[in-house]
Amino acid sequence: MKTTTILKAASILALLATGAEAQIKVSLDSPPDLEGSGSYVWAHTFASYLNDHGMAAEEYQRGALGGDDEVFDQVTQGLVEVGMSPLGIVGSIDTLIYGLRLPYFFNGMGDVDRALYDHGMLERINAALTPSGVRVLAVDTVGPATGIFNTRHAVTQMSDMSDLRMRALDESQIELYRAWGSNGTIVSWAEVPNALQTGVADGYLNPAFVPLLFGHTEFIHYFTPAEISPSLRIAIASEDWYSGLSDDDRATVDAAVTAANTANRDWLGTQTGVLDQLRAAGVEISDLSPEARAEFRTASEGTWSAIVTPEQLAQWQAAIAE
Repeated sequence: MKTTTILKAASILALLATGAEAQIKVSLDSPPDLEGSGSYVWAHTFASYLNDHGMAAEEYQRGALGGDDEVFDQVTQGLVEVGMSPLGIVGSIDTLIYGLRLPYFFNGMGDVDRALYDHGMLERINAALTPSGVRVLAVDTVGPATGIFNTRHAVTQMSDMSDLRMRALDESQIELYRAWGSNGTIVSWAEVPNALQTGVADGYLNPAFVPLLFGHTEFIHYFTPAEISPSLRIAIASEDWYSGLSDDDRATVDAAVTAANTANRDWLGTQTGVLDQLRAAGVEISDLSPEARAEFRTASEGTWSAIVTPEQLAQWQAAIAE
């Protein structure tokens, strides 16, 4: 093991050990920006509610407890109580949650919330996860639906993707790019700025706020609000911690989740000016015509089977059909 890795692991353990046993650690996944980060709005509202109701909670800055994988491991072991995390972090346990990634499947956050909270999909997701020591407390939105950012030229129709190599989260996203006549390369988020500046990747799919929040507008010059899928992250919790709470404390945590969900959805309604901020930062906005959007949608539907199983797809379809 490299010396730097050993030192990093030691520093994380030391940081965990310094906290009081009763303190609830909330690991952040974005800068602490209440205007620009929906994930932080959720986490801050959640932690504040707990503190206001007699349960000590502390926010830990992004990276303070390690990367996404390290936070996930600590949550499953009960070393960290709550982590703000990428949607797919629990996919190694069960892939049902990947239904939330289906391109052109949901018609906004209303569909997502009805499927999760009214029609039982969050319960089904957690039924597979909790035996492994983790549960999804909530699904939070981090901005308007995802669009297409790139460094090279405007995208107004699917054929404009042909000469772009896009940063991918995983193989299923590479399949999506192929369906669009493009190609992709898997790049970790930490390496994205370098990849975009060196031409390893020409763009990425993200909600409109991302280049603003992470300082990418120096090299990202084009955005197409293609509204591919809701922009989502998750709040995960240690199942040992959650199930071990007293009835009163668990009710407080559940109420904190409800308060955080409400604040997060209210925040989404404030994001209508993000496109103007992108324009002010020098990013050119290119809209899709209805015909171009239909072309993207039709091509994307063919990738659903690479994201979820037929049985899982049927569950999500039933949840939004109701």
